[in-house]
Amino acid sequence: MSAYSRRRAVTTLSAAVAGGALAGGLPSYARAADREHGRGHGRGPAPLRRAHAHNDYLHERPLLDALDHGFASVESDIWLVDGQLLVAHDASQLDPARTLQRLYLDPLARRVKANGGRVYRGHRLSLQLLIDLKTAGDPTYRALSEVLRGYGSIFSSAAHGRVRRRAVTAVISGDRGARAPMEAEKLRYAFYDGRHGDINSGVPASFMPLISGNWNASFTWQGNGTMPAAERNWLNLIVHTAHRQDQTVRFWATPDAPGPARDNLWRTLLDANVDWINTDDLAGLRTFLRAHDS
Repeated sequence: MSAYSRRRAVTTLSAAVAGGALAGGLPSYARAADREHGRGHGRGPAPLRRAHAHNDYLHERPLLDALDHGFASVESDIWLVDGQLLVAHDASQLDPARTLQRLYLDPLARRVKANGGRVYRGHRLSLQLLIDLKTAGDPTYRALSEVLRGYGSIFSSAAHGRVRRRAVTAVISGDRGARAPMEAEKLRYAFYDGRHGDINSGVPASFMPLISGNWNASFTWQGNGTMPAAERNWLNLIVHTAHRQDQTVRFWATPDAPGPARDNLWRTLLDANVDWINTDDLAGLRTFLRAHDS
């Protein structure tokens, strides 16, 4: 994002929140999750409420590796191919055996049943399943919606602006063509992943609970030294404005190579109350967050 565009965006957001955004804090449902995180009585450690497994399906055990590391959010890319929802990053990797149901939905349904209605036994956290649509959004979402209805007992839903939270919350990212069919549904088992341009658009968190953006489109800082003041102010404004509207914030394409720069950037994101830390390094982020929480 150019300096001019950033200044325009800051001016627009600042005017919209009338100087009150910086007092917003975490969204209400994030605060509830935070309280639950502190008093969970499940076996083993509490889940990592800010950990997002980017391109989770590339791990040796999709979903299961992330859950074993305590992650609260996992990401799956899907392609609509001959009526099937296949999980892959690129078209060259498509495999008819790797369906969304087989890799994610069926294991989640079994786990929730075994854990008394929760992904993590004893913890009321709703696992975020971020589903990135790689084929045209309208037909892909329509096919996905039908599939999700078959697992409705485990997925959060929304009807008439009211949200019923269950063990898993599906959030739809990727091709923007999914938005129209989603908005037309009277009962949805999925929610929409917004972009920075959607902040202050008036779209409620009951439809758009998440705001995501490419880190490198908004920031030049890569974790070395101190974040420039102008960029830190812009980061704070994005986060606090989204939080005032009960939306959470995620950035993709953040530096992910192990080392001091990544740790510094992750600390800065946590200090700014960014809700989701994006990584391919499950063990690395778990170690970092456990040390930070202690």
